[in-house]
Amino acid sequence: MKKPASPPEKSPLVCAIAYDGLCTFEFGIAVELFALPRPEFENWYRFATVKAEHGPIRATGGITIEADGDLELLEDASLIIVPGWRGAYTPVPEPLCAALRAAYDRGARIASICSGVFVLAASGLLSGKSATTHWRYTDLLAKRFPDVTVDPDVLFVEGDRVFTSAGSAAGLDLGLHIIRQDYGAQVAASVARRLVLPAQRDGGQRQFVPRPEPKARAGSSLAQLQDRIRATINESWPLERMARVAATSGRTLTRRFNEETGTTPSSWLKLERVSRAAELLEDGTIPLSDVWEVCGFGSAETFRREFRKMMGVPPVRYRERLGAPAI
Repeated sequence: MKKPASPPEKSPLVCAIAYDGLCTFEFGIAVELFALPRPEFENWYRFATVKAEHGPIRATGGITIEADGDLELLEDASLIIVPGWRGAYTPVPEPLCAALRAAYDRGARIASICSGVFVLAASGLLSGKSATTHWRYTDLLAKRFPDVTVDPDVLFVEGDRVFTSAGSAAGLDLGLHIIRQDYGAQVAASVARRLVLPAQRDGGQRQFVPRPEPKARAGSSLAQLQDRIRATINESWPLERMARVAATSGRTLTRRFNEETGTTPSSWLKLERVSRAAELLEDGTIPLSDVWEVCGFGSAETFRREFRKMMGVPPVRYRERLGAPAI
């Protein structure tokens, strides 16, 4: 049995970086997780908002932030959080990059939420490491920083005291993960309950299920075929049947699917089945044991295998994290 985490002897200092154009939601995540008073615990974090640069700090929504201090505060930080950034192409001030590198060299942990990953990458803290960010930015991150291994599918990545999370709300998952490391599973679960969140979502869970949509005009034969398949997703749909319904050959249908969706008919069908299964698991009204048949997987084993491959977690875990009963 894994030994429970021992609470830190001294309350760790968590510093959130504030900048003009601050992402309000991402900053709020850091505040909610690490700054909110928690008298139910004997020991908790200290928290400080750190000004990244000179000038006003205006946040999304018309809010102005009054920071606790400047970059010198990072000298005592145990954890530094970069809650987003004002633009993927916006230059990162060198003093901020230097302060982050110095803090890391002193042993501090550095974490980013969503687009904050561009600050970490600009600082050189991700060179040779794996990282993630919001799925909208993963291609851009990989293009701008080829020395970073970008994982577009996961909720968060941890490696050598550097943490990166996917889009906004994934910062909650990352924060709970860090709290779990510092104070143990029971404390993290208590924080999650207060947030009305599942106690733990695996970092490897996919951010979303991509559903390729046809570029063809509504009413085209391919769109009509896809609509018919969705309406009868529980039935068997081999390529021969698809081609017959579309009044074409299997080779022509495969070519058209590739042109209009970027994938094959069979791959598209698997995505549709998994997407439908995810909807049913989220709804929670159909027994888990029936989902595979309703979605046309052919067997429970095939359902579990394909769902986990695309979603990163097994069906039962997916339903549990949403708080739905595994009926």
